[in-house]
Amino acid sequence: MKVVVLVGDGMGDYPVPSLGNRTILQAARIPHMRRLAAAGTIVRLQTVPPELPPGSDVANLSLLGYDPSAHYSGRAPIEAAGAGIPLGPRDVAYRCNLVTVANGAMKDYSAGHIETAEAHELIAAVQKALGRPGLSFWGGVSYRHLLIWEDGPGDLLTQPPHEIADQPLDPHLPQGFRHDEVRRLMDESREILRNHPVNQARIAAGKNPATQIWLWGQGRALRLPPYQEKFNRTGIVVSAVDLVRGLGILAGLRAPSIPGATGFLDTNCENKVAAALDALRDDSFAYVHFEAPDECGHMGRADLKVQAVEMFDERIVAPIWRALDSRGEPYRIILAMDHRTPVSKKGHTREPVPAAVLDGPVGNVTTMADFDEFAGETFPIRIAHEWMAEHIQC
Repeated sequence: MKVVVLVGDGMGDYPVPSLGNRTILQAARIPHMRRLAAAGTIVRLQTVPPELPPGSDVANLSLLGYDPSAHYSGRAPIEAAGAGIPLGPRDVAYRCNLVTVANGAMKDYSAGHIETAEAHELIAAVQKALGRPGLSFWGGVSYRHLLIWEDGPGDLLTQPPHEIADQPLDPHLPQGFRHDEVRRLMDESREILRNHPVNQARIAAGKNPATQIWLWGQGRALRLPPYQEKFNRTGIVVSAVDLVRGLGILAGLRAPSIPGATGFLDTNCENKVAAALDALRDDSFAYVHFEAPDECGHMGRADLKVQAVEMFDERIVAPIWRALDSRGEPYRIILAMDHRTPVSKKGHTREPVPAAVLDGPVGNVTTMADFDEFAGETFPIRIAHEWMAEHIQC
């Protein structure tokens, strides 16, 4: 049986006043997800263990069927794997955001979703000024970059910038042993970026400049049991972001870079769908991740989040389901989200989230059922990695 996991990152939300006190999933036009829910079974999943933060790293690890409590070592080493950056035994990887800080507060965790080409110029300038043997900055996608630091400080408390939107920086600066070294790099980046031509051009165009780097999510190399060994499956992880691609690589799955995949509303859904369906001709597993709802949640934009969820339904869920059913072979679709990213909070929360599982082929489905945060709320809550392991290893 082919198994496909479709993940709308951060789709969960709270009732939104501007949407008539409906959640994003309730307000969005998502006929394909609702038909899938009607033809399948709804469950509620706890994707984040109580001792870990409700990040996409932890939650997607759960949705892949791994116990985060046993394996998680930090976000940045996962992203390093996704970027193809090897980590030595003494290396500590840090996530390095380009952010916009104004009046001592986190104005924009993504520097206006800065374009990748612009971001690489800025990271190159930071590397030239601050890089040294054993400490190097690596360019990623848009605002998402990495610092690899040999013998760097690893036992620190750091904060994701997307969780402190509009808040003062001082209470959220790195704390712990050798925190001063990390803060110094962040401080020194301000002078490097202040008058950079890329930022001058962004300001002139009315865009948020990247005023500094923000370091967080540190950790050492992560090791995972291979998927073929754990679940007797080979397959693909399809995602625009190094974080999820890194989980796939660490699991021994293929995780190619998808042309046109951006992690936002302008992403190329068709190329992502094609990559998954092509892989499923020979392999038995595909994990298709769609980042845009999470990004819109962090922006606090209910209108854009509705648009993102509708894109996921129409351009990811529909064509994959249609193609699998037309092939006439046994398949299982698991429709999921990693966590909630409420627009009112602009950050992640750890409440249980709905999922739906469907075994096909099922033919034409015309009935619909609710697929939202309240669906199945009377059902027992399942631990995500345990439930996923059962349903991936079918």
